[in-house]
Amino acid sequence: MRAQASVLHLDLDAFFAAVEQRDKPSLRGKPVIVGGVGNRGVVSTASYEARVYGVRSAMSTREARARCPHAAYLSGRFEAYRATSAAVMRLLRSRSPLVEPLSLDEAFVDLARADLPDLEVATVTRFAEDLRREVVEVTGGLTASVGIASSKFVAKVASDLDKPDGLVVVAPGTELDLLRPMHVSVIPGVGPATVDRLRRAGVHTIADLQQLSEDELVRMLGRAHGHGLHQLAYARDDRQVEADREAKSVSVEGTYEHDLTDRRLMEQLLTRQAGDVARRLRKNGLSGRTVTIKVRLYDFTTLNRSTTLPSPTDDEALIARMARRLLEDLDTSGGVRLLGVGVSGLADWVQDELFGTGDEDDAGPDEPGQPGTDAPAAPYAAAPVPPDPTGGYRPGMDVVHEEHGRGWVWGAGKGVVTVRFETAETPPGPVRTFAIDDAALTRWQAPAPESE
Repeated sequence: MRAQASVLHLDLDAFFAAVEQRDKPSLRGKPVIVGGVGNRGVVSTASYEARVYGVRSAMSTREARARCPHAAYLSGRFEAYRATSAAVMRLLRSRSPLVEPLSLDEAFVDLARADLPDLEVATVTRFAEDLRREVVEVTGGLTASVGIASSKFVAKVASDLDKPDGLVVVAPGTELDLLRPMHVSVIPGVGPATVDRLRRAGVHTIADLQQLSEDELVRMLGRAHGHGLHQLAYARDDRQVEADREAKSVSVEGTYEHDLTDRRLMEQLLTRQAGDVARRLRKNGLSGRTVTIKVRLYDFTTLNRSTTLPSPTDDEALIARMARRLLEDLDTSGGVRLLGVGVSGLADWVQDELFGTGDEDDAGPDEPGQPGTDAPAAPYAAAPVPPDPTGGYRPGMDVVHEEHGRGWVWGAGKGVVTVRFETAETPPGPVRTFAIDDAALTRWQAPAPESE
């Protein structure tokens, strides 16, 4: 660890939902859920007003609607998210040359490279308070939670402690006092399977984890995982802030204590991993064309198989289907030690179905306060695709009408589209319904930013 608290982690609060509330005055202070709006969709981000009802990221939209039926359900607007994220990243880079974006809504900043008189706790605290105020200014009202500590691990933990709009600075030497009472799941890489294995060993908190030797953890979890867990349990993390690290792929893999021989279990594991990959793609505003599986056999032979799609996707069902199909061609009868799924050939855009919903219900606009329907979407189906009853309009999409001006799609289906006419700079506006082929209504695109 560093001798000073000089690693800053910034996390924009409920980012996608906050951008929607900023740009849609009628939704401010109300539950907003961004993601796949059909019953087969997945929640990407829920506003804090929706979280009160138990809605969370990665939950199915069906369950979210059951918990919070009065929320606004919106598809994503990645142009708006990317523009807002870019403004924040420019601000961070103006303060330090070492900024490591993790996704559209979070980044590490190396304060040792910032123009600060010293790295005392009081100094970095003032810096962070000023930075948070500047984030509000450059984003038009969005807030950020910030953690500062002597390592990446502790800084990220700290940024979660006082959400939303919080600031926690962990003074050097107090890291273990902070970590000991926390649940082991705050450690990166400790997912449900590791939590369950540790629970069976009587380990629930980081203080419990510190009672185990490194050798015991290695025997329990394997060399790499056991060693890494032991280091982080004592807040030992010397990873550096890497400027503008660019992801070339997104992948998830798991190593299993006992060799796998059940093909159905392998397919289930690949499906679960595909879901994790898809969620990470969506969180970063990415999609990819090449799906790869990694299989390590009982004799440590490692096999990789890939397939390339005609266009980028972040659809977990499609990624899972391709992964299972790739597994079909491999002989796994001797046993499998490791399985993994990855997506590469990344692009910072996705298809019209931004969150891979794929719900084929022909539904009309929802009741007021519940915008949203899905178009029948089958981009990889062999059968002809029927006409889209939504006209390609998606809940939350920016539109403009020749007479009424700018607004956003409230809902669409059965040949009509309902629009609320308002923008971030106006008060809540009126709602109007049009035929989907109304020539006066078109999609609105933000003007391209001027080159610097």
